[in-house]
Amino acid sequence: MTPTLSTVFVSEVVGTAMLLLLGGGVVANNILPKNKGNGTGFLMVNFGWGLAVFAGAIVSARSGAHMNPAVTLGIAASDLVAGKSIDGTRILVYICAQMIGAFIGAVLCWLAYRKQFDLAEDPALKLGVFSTGPEDRDYFWNTVTEVIGTFVLVFVVLGAGLLGTAENPAVNLGWLNYLGVALLIVGIGASLGGPTGYAINPARDLGPRIAHAILPIKGKGSSDWAYSWVPVVGPIIGGVLAGLTASALLS
Repeated sequence: MTPTLSTVFVSEVVGTAMLLLLGGGVVANNILPKNKGNGTGFLMVNFGWGLAVFAGAIVSARSGAHMNPAVTLGIAASDLVAGKSIDGTRILVYICAQMIGAFIGAVLCWLAYRKQFDLAEDPALKLGVFSTGPEDRDYFWNTVTEVIGTFVLVFVVLGAGLLGTAENPAVNLGWLNYLGVALLIVGIGASLGGPTGYAINPARDLGPRIAHAILPIKGKGSSDWAYSWVPVVGPIIGGVLAGLTASALLS
């Protein structure tokens, strides 16, 4: 049964907030001072984000656990290719809820690590908990990286959705299916996350970046709005491209 718009809104807010609380939390634990996990490295961040997606997906299952405008738009693009009708209002509700949830999750993460934020002296570390940034700033190639990473995410997610069919029901593992998405996030981070920190999700980056700009964070510095469009535009392009090609290549 198709979920109501109110169900979609609440579910996506809750799931995306959980995603950003745990995802931002593993970054904070890794890079902020006076933390048990300080310096545990980028691979730990990859696993933390994967498990954050797993937890967020479980609590947002009623809406399909999109938690990502690129996923929402990718599914819409796939439906369009398949000749299905597109509900613009529903898409807008998904994306608005994801942005709000991401903002809330970032605020909760800041509260959990408030003391560590105050102790950190480097403004870049503080922004790094909220949003991604490139290791080598080249807007074109940074965007290309985000396009490719997000394409992999949405393409594989859509491919996995084709597995749970009436003809082959054994592959449908219920909520454990989300574990596959979690491992996919780890894999994308380990393989493609180095250049940009792999946002692969406009809400994941923009919502917390707005929170960073608004919150009274001690010595926070700039929110780096000059880069902010890259983790929005790149994932949207990648998600839509994946949706347009998935039906042709995977069905």
